[in-house]
Amino acid sequence: MTGIYLSCNGQMLLLYRQGGRVVSDQWVASAGGHFEKDELNDPKACVLRELREELGLAEEDLSDLKMRYIGLRNVNREIRQNYYFFADLKSGHDSLLSSNEGKCRWVDDADIMNYDMPLTARYVMEHYLKVGRYTDELYAAVSDGQGFQFIPLREA
Repeated sequence: MTGIYLSCNGQMLLLYRQGGRVVSDQWVASAGGHFEKDELNDPKACVLRELREELGLAEEDLSDLKMRYIGLRNVNREIRQNYYFFADLKSGHDSLLSSNEGKCRWVDDADIMNYDMPLTARYVMEHYLKVGRYTDELYAAVSDGQGFQFIPLREA
């Protein structure tokens, strides 16, 4: 799966996803979802399609779009792999956003951790707010059964 968190003016757009197959009745990324067959090797294509479908936004509506985390978690012998993107929303779009996947809300950065999120998203967001937003690193977020380990993925 992919997810994108949009920021604007010190706030982040969260989505209260309702009726989802995997995640329901929790706060998640601004937009995101499952890969289509032709996107399996292109997480950016997947997240941009989901952004267009769910919020009506295109890449040109964003600045500083980057994949920042790849989350791995073993759930009932299924390896769940999540690609998390972050971007800034260019001015002029922030008040117009609504989603067909649930309820959108702009949340102050200081309040984000007060929202109920899926486990991997919660750990990723906590790391992002404390560390990730101050770096340009791409991190592997790997569940060890007790929490998550964050490892910078650097080219070798």
